[in-house]
Amino acid sequence: MTEPQSGTVQAPGAVLHYDVRDGDGPTLLLIGSPMAAPGFATLAGHFADRRVVTYDPRGSERSRRTDGAAENTVEEHAEDLHRVIEAVGGGPVDVFASSGGAVNALALVARHPGDVRTLVAHEPPASAELPDAEVILKVCEDIRDTYLATGFGPAMAKFIGLVSHQGPFTEAYRDQPAPDPAAFGLPTEDDGDRDDPLLGLNMVTCNAYRHDIAALGAAPTRIVLAVGADSGEILPARAAQVLAEALGTAPVLFPGDHGGFLGGEYGQTGKPDEFAAALREVLEG
Repeated sequence: MTEPQSGTVQAPGAVLHYDVRDGDGPTLLLIGSPMAAPGFATLAGHFADRRVVTYDPRGSERSRRTDGAAENTVEEHAEDLHRVIEAVGGGPVDVFASSGGAVNALALVARHPGDVRTLVAHEPPASAELPDAEVILKVCEDIRDTYLATGFGPAMAKFIGLVSHQGPFTEAYRDQPAPDPAAFGLPTEDDGDRDDPLLGLNMVTCNAYRHDIAALGAAPTRIVLAVGADSGEILPARAAQVLAEALGTAPVLFPGDHGGFLGGEYGQTGKPDEFAAALREVLEG
């Protein structure tokens, strides 16, 4: 695979950075949120036969917000994706999107259905679609508020609890004592920063977004909801199952868990070889 060539796109409130790895096959866009382009280095390497595009979502890595806004919206992310696709030659492209990136990619398809040929949406945390949405969204708001009040460590400890919880959330979950950041090796001192893209910019808006099921169903895009075989009943796996049902499809199991495609990026290793093979099989349909 060739070395990535970088470019930028001007957007209201942000300058978006993207990378293109040239290949002879159709374009494949790999996206996360707030995970940026470096998180897809291993996965991109499995698709040297394709033209692979990655990017940094607004507020992440190189794509800093320029307007000082305290939150990103899913609608902003969707329009950003549309801009990136236009910048690299236009659609339709194939998209693999994971976590918050899957939420944003689904919004892209609803708003710009001609942009995407096949979307593999891997474990979108579409919390607002779940029956326990009210409790989950209160937990998300508490994480955001904790971050703004006391900083990264205490908020990230709560986030780890959220994403590792198996099954539905009840009010009893919110009554638990706050976890100790030190127990997770997290800092206990507040460094004063408040620009974390996960805990600040996207925490509430991503989870609270309601998907336009009618628009998704009417789009020409082939939408595949993907669930990690090892994820169990964590929140994003449950949400993927609910969205698949709403769209009249069945979720597809992918190797590993929520980070199954990672090959050491951000200190996490899933099952990248098996994951890439499964993704190729789905894309080739």
